[in-house]
Amino acid sequence: MFNHFVAFWNLENLFAPEGFAQREPWIAQQMASDLSGWTQALFEIKIDQLVSIIRQMNGHQGPDILGVCEAENAFVLEQLTARLNGQINSRTYAVAHVDSTLDFRGIDTAFVYDASRYEVDPNAIFSHFVMRRTGTRDITQITLTTPGGSELIVLCNHWPSRSGGAYESRGYRMTAGETLSYWHQRIWEEKGNTQPIIAMGDFNDDPFDESIQIHARATRERGDVERVQTAVRFYNLAWHYLEQQGQDCQGNPKHLHGTLYHQGDGYVFDQLFVSKGLVMRSSPITVLEDTARIEMFPEMVDHRVSQGPKRFGLPKGNASQNVETDGFSDHFPVSVVIQEQ
Repeated sequence: MFNHFVAFWNLENLFAPEGFAQREPWIAQQMASDLSGWTQALFEIKIDQLVSIIRQMNGHQGPDILGVCEAENAFVLEQLTARLNGQINSRTYAVAHVDSTLDFRGIDTAFVYDASRYEVDPNAIFSHFVMRRTGTRDITQITLTTPGGSELIVLCNHWPSRSGGAYESRGYRMTAGETLSYWHQRIWEEKGNTQPIIAMGDFNDDPFDESIQIHARATRERGDVERVQTAVRFYNLAWHYLEQQGQDCQGNPKHLHGTLYHQGDGYVFDQLFVSKGLVMRSSPITVLEDTARIEMFPEMVDHRVSQGPKRFGLPKGNASQNVETDGFSDHFPVSVVIQEQ
């Protein structure tokens, strides 16, 4: 029997240092003011901060599969995995990544996975464009072969932001939801409706929003997903986060309200969806739904913002005043365990 610890984390602006020689000119121009003061030293600290959390996951063994977003390019991902491999001796992490040219800031979705446990088919790494009038992020899809011989398809999402207003921008996320469910349907057509699939990401909407429930077809009802035959549907594990307890700044039990916080309000934008092939009780590989959780280690919590995550951020031109180097990201990671017979 094999357990697969699967996680997702928005790394918040993991850019290469200011003046990075291989940076595309259009990104350098677009991001010039934001990257001013983003020195090699700050970049190294940011990597160390991220690694300090990732290595604690899965009982200090690190995740088996980690989806990430807001990573600029292969270089930053390779720096991250090199540092992880140096600090978790049992791991040989590798990167699956497609360089996107759609997002105006050049940030990508990607995967970090243990290459000693999984094989990734290089011919089955896809970048699905979310077509809209202005540029947006893509959806990265990979296919892994597990130690038990199962084929697992994973899709990493970073949907359009709420810039301009949640209501005004909702159509962009509906389009992203339709894109995800379209590719879910295409996988069924090619692989059958019992193919194990995980979709993860920062969806910039909550589990109850239309883009998630109607367009991505992600529900809180496990039975509905088990029974579907032709119309794709995901089981949304994020509903389990609402049952998770954390602690307030006095150490008292407190229900968690989000994977990120804005103006004191919690939002569950970071979610994990699983397909019928991972909820069928007869399947050789199944999700342990009760393990779905927000990864919230004490040092990550900022008690000034309703127990939300402690940011690292970019210097905005003044590194000495604007970067809190004990921070990590403006999102908490999320995780779940998949069990294989």
